[in-house]
Amino acid sequence: MVLASDSRTNAGIDRVSTFRKMFTFERPGERFFTLLTAGNLSLTQGVISLIGEWLETDDPEKDLYAATSMFNAARIIGRALREVHKVDSGYLQQHDIDFSASFVLGGQVRGGKLRLFQIYDAGNFIEAMGDTIYFQIGEVKYGKPILDRVLRRETSLKDAAKCALISFDSTMRSNVSVGPPIDLMIYRRDTLNRAFTIRLEEDNPYLQELREGWGTALLNAFHTVGHDPGWVL
Repeated sequence: MVLASDSRTNAGIDRVSTFRKMFTFERPGERFFTLLTAGNLSLTQGVISLIGEWLETDDPEKDLYAATSMFNAARIIGRALREVHKVDSGYLQQHDIDFSASFVLGGQVRGGKLRLFQIYDAGNFIEAMGDTIYFQIGEVKYGKPILDRVLRRETSLKDAAKCALISFDSTMRSNVSVGPPIDLMIYRRDTLNRAFTIRLEEDNPYLQELREGWGTALLNAFHTVGHDPGWVL
């Protein structure tokens, strides 16, 4: 499983704010969860904080470390989101502030399958299955076509990671609200411990290589595909 997130939450002419959007909860050998966040920062941070407060309570309806399955874990995230909404959303709405938030949850509980969920603003969720092999939250429109064209169930983890980074690069080129550092995680099924993780800054050589190579490849493809229709003067 490949998970990636940017770190920009606010952008303007003279202000850029950077906050982590990838969070990990684990008990090595027993369970491993990674949560990606998008939306109003105060809401997403509130949810992460509440989930942290619920840890070690041994309540399977609240505690990720007591969750009996990934489905149960997704319900805990949804419950935390509804709790934060209940307290904060009314005040944010009064001040005309966007109060939406969404999450991607991936992970595994010992004895269960590796599973991936998208949790919506209302606290409900869906699971990746069948033809759905990835989820994307936040700013989706610029990077989604790359994911749709490249990703298949047989795609290797290495190629999936490269595809995720190219998707982010394409989004960053067209939308200033998305920006580095990029956090990337690769989790291998049944390992149940901290996966490969890396934080890629703006000047990371591999990111620069991907950016330049992808831009050149797109330009070359543009000039080589299609025949002359005859009606272009």
